[in-house]
Amino acid sequence: MNVAEQILKILEEVGVTQIWGVTGDALNTFTDALQGDDSKIKWNAVRHEENGAFAAGAEAQITNNLAVCAGTVGPGTLHLINGLYNAKKERVPVLAISGQVARVNMGTNYFQEVGLTKIFDDVCAYQAVIRSAEEAPRVVLRAIQIALEQNAVVRIEVPVDIATEDAAGGHFIHPVVRSHAVLIPSDTDIDTIALVINSAKKVTIFAGAGCADCKDQVLQLSEKLNAPITHTLRSSDIFHTNDKNVVGMTGLIGNPSGYHAVMQADVLLMLGTDFPYTNFLPDDCTIIQIDKRLENIGNRAKVTHGVHGDCGASLTKLLAKVNAKEDSRFVGHLVEKYVEWKKHKNNPETFDIDTKPIHPQLFIQEIDKQASDDACFTVDVGESAIWLAHHLSFKGNRKLQGSFNHGTMSVGFPAAMGIQSVNPGRQVWAIVGDGAFGMCMNDFITAVRYNWPVKILVYNNSQLGFVKIEEEQSGYAFTDKALKLTNPNFAEYAKLCGGDGIRVEDAKDIPKAIEMAIKSDKPFIIDAVTNPGELSLPPHITLEEAWGFGKSKTKEILLAVKGEKAQKKNLMDELKGLLHKI
Repeated sequence: MNVAEQILKILEEVGVTQIWGVTGDALNTFTDALQGDDSKIKWNAVRHEENGAFAAGAEAQITNNLAVCAGTVGPGTLHLINGLYNAKKERVPVLAISGQVARVNMGTNYFQEVGLTKIFDDVCAYQAVIRSAEEAPRVVLRAIQIALEQNAVVRIEVPVDIATEDAAGGHFIHPVVRSHAVLIPSDTDIDTIALVINSAKKVTIFAGAGCADCKDQVLQLSEKLNAPITHTLRSSDIFHTNDKNVVGMTGLIGNPSGYHAVMQADVLLMLGTDFPYTNFLPDDCTIIQIDKRLENIGNRAKVTHGVHGDCGASLTKLLAKVNAKEDSRFVGHLVEKYVEWKKHKNNPETFDIDTKPIHPQLFIQEIDKQASDDACFTVDVGESAIWLAHHLSFKGNRKLQGSFNHGTMSVGFPAAMGIQSVNPGRQVWAIVGDGAFGMCMNDFITAVRYNWPVKILVYNNSQLGFVKIEEEQSGYAFTDKALKLTNPNFAEYAKLCGGDGIRVEDAKDIPKAIEMAIKSDKPFIIDAVTNPGELSLPPHITLEEAWGFGKSKTKEILLAVKGEKAQKKNLMDELKGLLHKI
């Protein structure tokens, strides 16, 4: 047994079943070891390491276990870094295997040599740079332990000459310990916040992903306090739209009831969230924050009372201390407004289905109707996230993944591959924009190779739509040269790669397209030709944003009058999007 084989054996013992990567140089010893029929680990050969890292992060999140990706020597490992940053910020355990040049060549500016330790210092919680066969099992196990305990990214670096050496250090090998410890807050902290809550008239619960294991307690507390629940996008698959007292989201892609629930409360109870947008948090009310990560408390807003503890353990104690509130006017009003908002957003009669290009909302509305109740959805950043957040209901056991903290483009499709690879019979949807899909579409052929029947909705509006919104809010005119995209027929591309797809240019064809995608046993692309001028407004518009938008429209009108065809088309597309909302 050589060092590479020993490392793979250790990974097998912690339940690793696959590695995402592009082989070469220092990794060839690993892929050679995986050739035998008795190997329990599969090599998923992606076309770009970044996609492999995105897929590994999604796998780790859906399985709650260590996932592994790999890149060889300098360039291959560097390609991993953006996907690993996403895993870091989503707090999932991912281990990256890095090949490295032989020890004799280190420090000589050798071909493909890169100082990887410095580069990966920020993204990794631990880096195991293997300097001898003897130390390999010790540092590899340490890396695995840290990744699983801290839900963190770690890296092991294996010089090519060490990978082929005879394995040693077997006396260091031990079972990996998995912690089931729960951080229980002190009675003093719970008594303090209970007094504050009992004296308040209007309490709002703002719940994040840290509530994944305590949804029932959150709902119980909400009912006892007559408190509305606003949630983050990442926790949309925890708190469903039809759960009692849920009033939606705040933030740029939130809704009015979610926004007002947070901003009009006497006491805001933040549970397991590090929501980053401070302009959507109040600065004139009492804020209580409960989080097991102490560094999160007070990180985004002026917190009056912080509680260091697991959300579930904290709420179990708090439920016994708070008094029931009889006044339901605050929550009742917000729930009523939320119901009205949902009805307006999802009423097909508000759309002129003959309008071309198609209103993008119609696709998500139809997917919501036809997708299974245990479907997994991945979403890219940009406008695709807006349509998903506003028109997809998370019912049953539906799950959601995306780049909610790192905010990177091109995560949606490779994340869908990561989920599908470990859930072959589950319905998996990637909701992506044309700009994001264009960055990672080379790995569609990887999905074909491994028979992963992911369903990909590509919003094809031939521009970087969310960047356009950002520009206009800042007062800039639409810049066609920077925002315009030249796209292929994505459905034909799917077929060329050996998958399947359909291009949809008429609204009446949407239901059939969704049905075809669901029935397909191949990777399937819906090329959704949609209106680039569709407007989506935040739940609250500041004077600065209104002024910026007004400046932008004035500039665009003047440029259109001067004869710029791109500006005229942009204004006409926006008019089409606006008319169906009136």
